Amino acid sequence: MQLLVSGFLGIILAGAVLLWLPVSNQQPIAFIDAFFTSVSAVCVTGLVTIVPAAQFTLFGKVILLILIQVGGLGIIVCMTVFFMLLGKRITLRQRIYIQQTYNMDTLSGMVRLIRWVLKVTLVVEVMGAIGYAIRFVPLYGIGKGIWYSIFHSISAFCNAGIDILGDSSLAGYVTDPVINLVTMALIISGGLGFTVWSDILHVLKIRETYQRTPGRIFRQMSLQTKMTLVITGILIAAGGIGIFCLEYSNADTIGAMSNGDKLLASFFHAVSTRTAGFATVAQGGFRDATILFSCILMFIGGSPGGTAGGIKTTTAGMLLFSCVAVLRGGKDTECFGRKIAAENVRTGASIVMVAVLALLGGTILVAAAEPAMALGDIIYETTSAIGTVGLSTGITPMLSDFSKCVIMFLMYIGRLGPVTVVLAFVSRQDIGKKARKLPERRIMVG
Repeated sequence: MQLLVSGFLGIILAGAVLLWLPVSNQQPIAFIDAFFTSVSAVCVTGLVTIVPAAQFTLFGKVILLILIQVGGLGIIVCMTVFFMLLGKRITLRQRIYIQQTYNMDTLSGMVRLIRWVLKVTLVVEVMGAIGYAIRFVPLYGIGKGIWYSIFHSISAFCNAGIDILGDSSLAGYVTDPVINLVTMALIISGGLGFTVWSDILHVLKIRETYQRTPGRIFRQMSLQTKMTLVITGILIAAGGIGIFCLEYSNADTIGAMSNGDKLLASFFHAVSTRTAGFATVAQGGFRDATILFSCILMFIGGSPGGTAGGIKTTTAGMLLFSCVAVLRGGKDTECFGRKIAAENVRTGASIVMVAVLALLGGTILVAAAEPAMALGDIIYETTSAIGTVGLSTGITPMLSDFSKCVIMFLMYIGRLGPVTVVLAFVSRQDIGKKARKLPERRIMVG
């Protein structure tokens, strides 16, 4: 845990220094803003206090892209690749970290897994760049168009949401089906998680797979894959329809569009709130109900083992099934004909509780430091930070240095996981203390 926490911090500091250098900037930048941008890139969030397109030189943008890619893959994967390039053996501790990251059953095949992750990342990002190039090359020329395609493909797949198009993000492409669909496909691909993709491909490779119905193929998938696919589908569908209904007549967002464009913009926002952060409509124009609805989507986020943040779809689903079990009078949490381990339920509850406490604490601190800002905008900002989303109503550049530090902390624990950060500061003696059997008592709840 300490290696993970310190490793991310080290990359953030190095990135901040590089982004602060004169060679990276077209105009002077305060170190707090360079540090904020580095945190946002490494934590694949997307909140920025400056406009990357106008602030950074080509060198600075390349550094920014490297930070996004490293943050998306994760420090453990990047360290493993570094050792592999040097020809060194992967240590047992590194294998254990990889196993825990991708929820594997054994320690064997960890190097093969990392190679597979890199291969999938490269293939998907290249395909995304080709999709973007269909629009960007005719608009910006071959050189600039290819560069824009590569940058935004990596940013979308890593769920970073940082763009180099200007201060309007993707607003100019709100009705463009190519840009919208390519971006959504990349966001969903990165947000599902490498473990889910591995399981899906494994099931599809089985010889008799193509002779079976989709239902039978689905039943052969692992429990995590089933939960991830179902909950992701529900959140995207409910999110898109919900935003479409809430914003249908809002002239500040999608009210003036055709019904087809309204649906496209609504579903894009629903997908983007899954920790991506790209925006095709002005977030500041949303109604209060849409702001709160979006906060729920941002807090849940994507799926474990991928590039997304939030408490994760599996955590939300597991706790939902746990509530259903309690309401039905059952003792076990069941899902798709399987019993979920009680340890998983406790861990999920801990993740949600720590995340809620961090979110409430961060919101209170920012609200106290920024009394002139609307509470709804602050809640949207802090939820976006801890969910590593990157969407904002436009208040990020106006935050004080203290509030920027609070947002950076939320982005940091949102990317690493709130429980991971807490465990990194707990002594080994406390973790390894021998369990004692204590008398059991019941208390009143609810």
